[in-house]
Amino acid sequence: MEEKEFNYMNVIPLVDVMLVLLTIVLTTSTFIASGMINVSLPKASAEHKEILKNQTISIHKDGTLYLNAYSMTLDELRGKVTMLDRETPMVIRADRDIRLQVFVDVLDIINNLGFKKVAIQTEKGGEKN
Repeated sequence: MEEKEFNYMNVIPLVDVMLVLLTIVLTTSTFIASGMINVSLPKASAEHKEILKNQTISIHKDGTLYLNAYSMTLDELRGKVTMLDRETPMVIRADRDIRLQVFVDVLDIINNLGFKKVAIQTEKGGEKN
């Protein structure tokens, strides 16, 4: 009986195994990154930067300004916002019936102080008849 010559190597099973391993690694890393797997993180002695909390500026229909539910004037708002880190996310909630100038004044303060993370909160609206 004559033996067959070995001309090639079948790599399909190798590719199948590698794809399964890749799927396992990607799935596990997704769980770890999203915090679904309980992991004890090591502690560092160095100071860590404080997590920046959203600051919400609300403008009532009558023009009253609120920073995180505390009523204040435009000058008081400027003073409080000046003390914040420029990377702090700012959310502006304005009543739809306010005077445009009040909104522009608030936006002008935020812009002139150099805040880059600014959002305007709106509601999802339906079609009007």
